[in-house]
Amino acid sequence: MNERAVFAEVFRLGKASRPELARITGLSKPTVAVALSNLEDAGLLRQVGLRAGPAGRSALLYEARPEAGYVLAVDIGRAFVRTALANLVGDIVARKEEPSHGVRNRDLVAQLTRLADDLAGAAGIKRSDITLAVFGTPGIHDKTSGSLHLAPNLPGWEQRDSVARLADVAGATYVVENDADLAAIGEATYGLGRGVRHFVYVSIGTGTGMGIVIDGRLYRGFRGAAGEIGYLPVGDGDPLLDQPGTHQRGMFESVASAGALVATSRRLGMQDGLTAKDVLDAARAGDEAARRTVEREIDHLGRALAGVTAVLDPELVVLGGGVGGHAGDLLTGPLLERLGSLVALDPPRIEVSTLGTDAVLLGGLASGLTAARDLVLDRAGGLTRSGPR
Repeated sequence: MNERAVFAEVFRLGKASRPELARITGLSKPTVAVALSNLEDAGLLRQVGLRAGPAGRSALLYEARPEAGYVLAVDIGRAFVRTALANLVGDIVARKEEPSHGVRNRDLVAQLTRLADDLAGAAGIKRSDITLAVFGTPGIHDKTSGSLHLAPNLPGWEQRDSVARLADVAGATYVVENDADLAAIGEATYGLGRGVRHFVYVSIGTGTGMGIVIDGRLYRGFRGAAGEIGYLPVGDGDPLLDQPGTHQRGMFESVASAGALVATSRRLGMQDGLTAKDVLDAARAGDEAARRTVEREIDHLGRALAGVTAVLDPELVVLGGGVGGHAGDLLTGPLLERLGSLVALDPPRIEVSTLGTDAVLLGGLASGLTAARDLVLDRAGGLTRSGPR
């Protein structure tokens, strides 16, 4: 417990001396000295110079050894996989992204394993040196069955024990989180959500999702399914009846995702072969059908956010994803106006994420680093008590 308290404060402060740590933790100086010695012997801390004190006295400064642990963050999407490797103090030492080689479980795991090897090699370590891997995926990880629920964009991952294959990527220690939840953590740590106690991160892209922060903490819900806004009953008609199979994606997702944006544009007269980016660019250029498509997107998103606002009362809505994060000039102003017409009180602020496509990765690193620091301390516990084995 003493070592954990000292270790946590060194991380929080960046650099700290023994007298400083004694004052902050309430431990005696001899106790702090023993803890520092044990942590240094275990390879978790190192001395980094002196700090001048009163009456000419100087105190040794300690900091965490960056190479004492590594966290791998992985953002698994339908079209792309993004990866980043950070050392224990949070410095990103390697990163890589590439198109997904396939959504099948076996193909994707093989690709992620190769990427983990590439990142580890670039950092000068082995893949087995990675302390913890954090995977951000659509849907909900069912730990009982080892499968993903509500992730139609990753077919096959709903099968029992499919998620367990991720252990092959970076060892047995891994965590699977919802990608929108990780993006919300990223925003809270590095982005627009810093210092905001109540906000939501809304991702509109291949799919739709929402990460919820209430009173400064991520809210997951009873089954970890909080924020699955793709299933809100918002849309044109009833997709459960009108469009067979779309109930797997949910009514809101069937009208608001990137694919839905393209489908709407075609119904309004635009040509085949378009992407969501093409539609947005055409709207910026003044194309009438594209402009009407964006208006419908704003209407659907406004009604969905009206429900979110009525229930959660967020201070801020952060837009992200392939559509939400790249169409701020088209969405934010009209969306705020539309939302204002639907809610009883003033609507929340609506802003586009400043983290872009890094939101999920940065959230994975932020959450993973906290867990990794506990892991390296737990693993070092045997060294400090009984010496190397």
